[in-house]
Parts: sequence; C-alpha cells; structure tokens
Amino acid sequence: MASDAGDDVGGRIEALRRRLSRTWELLQGSELDVRPFRPGDDGPLAAFSPPADEREIDRYWVNAPYAYVVITYDDVESEHRYYAVEPDLDAFERDLLDRVADDIRDPLLYRDGTGKTDEDTLRAELATLLEAYGVDAGMDTFHALAYYLYRDFRGYGKVDPLLNDRHIEDISCDGYDLPIFVYHDEYTDIETNVSFPKGELDNYVIRLAQQSGRHVSVGDPIVETTLPDGSRAELALGEEVTPRGSAFTIRQYAEDPLTPIDLVEYGTFSIEQMAYFWLCIEHNKSLIFAGGTASGKTTSMNAVSMFIPPRAKVLTIEDTRELSLYHDNWLSSITRERRYEGTDIDMYDLLRSALRHRPEYIIVGEVRGDEAITLFQAMNTGHTTFSTMHADSIETVINRLENEPINVPRAMVQSLDMLSIQTLTRSGDQRVRRAKTIGEIGGIDQRTGELDYSSAFEWRPEADEFRRNDSSLLEEIADERGWSRSELLSEFRRRERFLDRLAALDITDYRTFTALVNEYYADPARVMDRLDDRVAGEGGDGANGGGSDGDGTDEAGTNRTAAAGGRVGGANDGSGER
Repeated sequence: MASDAGDDVGGRIEALRRRLSRTWELLQGSELDVRPFRPGDDGPLAAFSPPADEREIDRYWVNAPYAYVVITYDDVESEHRYYAVEPDLDAFERDLLDRVADDIRDPLLYRDGTGKTDEDTLRAELATLLEAYGVDAGMDTFHALAYYLYRDFRGYGKVDPLLNDRHIEDISCDGYDLPIFVYHDEYTDIETNVSFPKGELDNYVIRLAQQSGRHVSVGDPIVETTLPDGSRAELALGEEVTPRGSAFTIRQYAEDPLTPIDLVEYGTFSIEQMAYFWLCIEHNKSLIFAGGTASGKTTSMNAVSMFIPPRAKVLTIEDTRELSLYHDNWLSSITRERRYEGTDIDMYDLLRSALRHRPEYIIVGEVRGDEAITLFQAMNTGHTTFSTMHADSIETVINRLENEPINVPRAMVQSLDMLSIQTLTRSGDQRVRRAKTIGEIGGIDQRTGELDYSSAFEWRPEADEFRRNDSSLLEEIADERGWSRSELLSEFRRRERFLDRLAALDITDYRTFTALVNEYYADPARVMDRLDDRVAGEGGDGANGGGSDGDGTDEAGTNRTAAAGGRVGGANDGSGER
C-alpha cells in the first residue's frame, strides 16, 4: 500500500514536470544560483481577496515577500477577522512538497560543518532534489517550496506567520478544528483563518514541547515552557484535561525590551511617575507590580529595572524566561522540573541560593506560593526586591500576601515599600494599559493592627491623567540623603527633565537608554547639558513637560509599518472600525 502511494506521488511529480512549461535556468543545484524572489518582477506568491460580506481594512507583511496578514471587517457580524496569507500551491505542488519534505529531512538534521545556515542548506538541497527529480520548476514554485520547508522544519509551522506578527501579544488554540484566536494590539481579540485537525494538533503540541526541551504526554499533559524565540507557552495534550482537544496559548514579548520612555509614550505611566520610580529604586525601595492578566506587570518591572545603578549585583528568578536586563552584573536563574533524574529546583530553592550570591537587587518573576516568605525575609535583611502578582488593588495584594497559600506575616509585609497596580482597560475606543495606583506601604497601625498604606499617584480615567499625592517614601529618601525639601524637589525635577529630554529625542532603544542612565549616575550635570543641547539643536522643547501624554495609545501600539516589515502593495490605509 505504501508502494502504491509512492507510485502515485511519483506519477503526480511526472505530471507536474510535464505541465511546467517554463525552464528555470537558475536552478543548477547551488543556492548561489538562486536569486531572491522579487514580487515586483516575479509577481505575488500569495493572493487574497476578502469574502463577499467582508471588507479589507488592513494589510501588512509578516515575512516579506512570502507571508502577509490581512485584517477584514464583517459589517453583518460587526467583528474583525485575521487572515494569514501564505504562498499558493496547487495540488501537484503540494504533492511535490510532501515528497521533498521526506527526502530533505536527513540533510537538514545532519548537516556537515560547512558553515552554511539552515536556510542555505535547505535551498541547496531543494535545488539538488528538484534537479534529481527532473522537475523544471519556476521561480515562484521554488521559493514557495523553500518557504514551506523552512517554515515547517525550522519555524513554527502553521502558526509561524502569527508568531512573526509583532502586533500579536497572545495566540490561543482551544481545541481540534477550532479557529485560533489572537490578541492584536490594535484590533484586540480576533479570529484567524488558522486551525488544526485532531492528529495534527496533537503532534504540534508535542513538537512545541520538544522544541523547548520539555516533555509532554498523556500521562503528564500540561506543560508550561519557553519557546526558543523567548515566547511563553502553556501546552495541554489530549482531551483528558481539555475536553475540546489539545490546546496551547503562546504569549509573545517584544524582541527588544520596552524602556520607561516607551511606557510613557504609551500613556501607561507619566514622566513624573518614572522619576519617582527612579529615585526609589536607586535608594533600595522594594516594589511589586500587581494587576490582571496582560496588564503589563512584567513589562513594567523589566522597564524600571533599567534604573538600577550600573554596578549593582542583580539576580533574577523565574519559572519561564521573560526578563531581559541590559546589565553587566546580572545573574539569571530559572526553575527546573525533574525529568528522568535529579530533583526539582523550584522558586524557593532558587531564592535560598540567591541569598548566598549576595545580590543587591532580587527580581522574582511572580509571587504565588510559600517562596514569598523567603522573598520577604530578603527584604527584611536589606535586599531590594521586585516582583509581580495577580491582584487588582492594594487591598487585594495585602490580603493575598497574608492568606493561603502565600501566608506572609503582617509584620513582614510592612517591609514592602511600593505597589504599582496596573490595569488593562478602555480609554475612548482603545484598549490601553494604565498604572491605576502607585501605593506606598506604611507601618502597622498600633490602634487597629491594620497595615497602613497610601497612594502616591492615582489615575483619573475621566481625564486619562495621573494625579500626584504626597509621598512618604520621597521624604524618607530626603532624610537618608540629608536633603532639604528644596534639594529633594530639585533632584526630582532634574530627573524628570532628563526623562523628558529622552522622550523628546525619541530615545527608546534599551541599550542607549541604559547607557544614558548610567552616565547620569556618573556625571548628571554633563549628560544633562548634552541632552539640553541636542534638544535645542533639534528645535524641541521637551516631550510633554513631565506629565502624562494622555493620548490613549496602547502600550503595545508600535508603528505597524516598521514593526511588521512594511505594508503589502495595494493595501488601503487601515482605517475602519475597531
């Protein structure tokens, strides 16, 4: 039966060879003979027309010139749809792709040490195989085959276009034959044209686990892991724990970490709040970012970590790799689950080990269990700590810390200095992230036994702006430094002006931002003079005067053309309902 199938494929290849009239002179068995595909000269590899009841409102590349995305709007259903458009293959080309995929597997898995990239090796082997088959393939056929081979062998298969779309934050597959949903930074939750049948989805979940060095099986069907590209994935295999079938959710992160300037430009924080964080972090105040799912907790924690003094020793502890610091004296640690031998290494183990490394700053990905006791012990012994947790208010944070399963004694909770409560909400017609409250933890009220806290900043949604209140932490810093109130205010305003200058100059690259902060620590007057001169030379007068820009821009709202590789020719301007 297998032989019959092989004969059938062979017959289809022969038919394809006879049907292709164009002879491809460049195909001579070497990748050097294959010029890049040029849509302007060679025509499109993929074509798309929206269904009759939908109208196209956006189109952009995610892997030029092979794959692009089209966003449509259904006026009847009043919803957007997301189409991942890839090169077209007819039935004969699909048969050829299956045959080539079988024959090319070994050369890709067992490359010689020639120094060729995977893509070079794939193209060379593809050219050799097509010549061996006697197939005179056209330029479009060759590049379409090469795209699918690389996508399936070295990329992420059907989901590859979604993972290449920098406007997508979350990718959710809920079961067999169900459309994948994505969270788009402009169109929010949106259905795609990608789905998996039963066997294919099971194999895909297993593959994702293997790509990240993990094992998933029917006996152990749930796995949390980090994919090779840094995305966080939650995997479920089979129907026992997810009755609709195998499932996965992938959380994507920006290729480069966002800086405090990015968060100011997106309206998540104001420049005044960032200056506040900077002073507090420099003076070893501990901080927790709290909020709901996708409220930007980890992103914000990573961003303000750029204010850590340049030579301070930093140690990070995570379940899955999410934090990315541009800091020389940084030790990163990740938990480990026992596989075939050895023991589990959990957050508690890593925290105990961390204290022996003598860090000045400890950053924990998320507080969830009894490891919090060790974290707060570290605070009480002089270690500055940052972390995140799921909670929607200061009261909820305190309740979660004091009760099961965390159980931190109230006397230890008071060693926490700051809480930033973040929210994913709407401002006008846009979904935005905002710092709802920045609170300060005081001591225990001797009369009531309750923990005192106050709000240093509050978000006013009706005006989409932040209101500043009195800060006991800033007064505490002034006392520690021996500053008068005017000296404290002067230093605070200088840091505001520094950040305002960076915003005016659009300095959002994390390497440049960190280098300038480090330079400020060394010689603030010199770097301020240089920034003032640059702003004056460019005719600017500061970004927004140290306040929130309040423009309602989403935190993930990157420039679409730059981020996605440019627009596809012929697309409209992307206007339409949101």
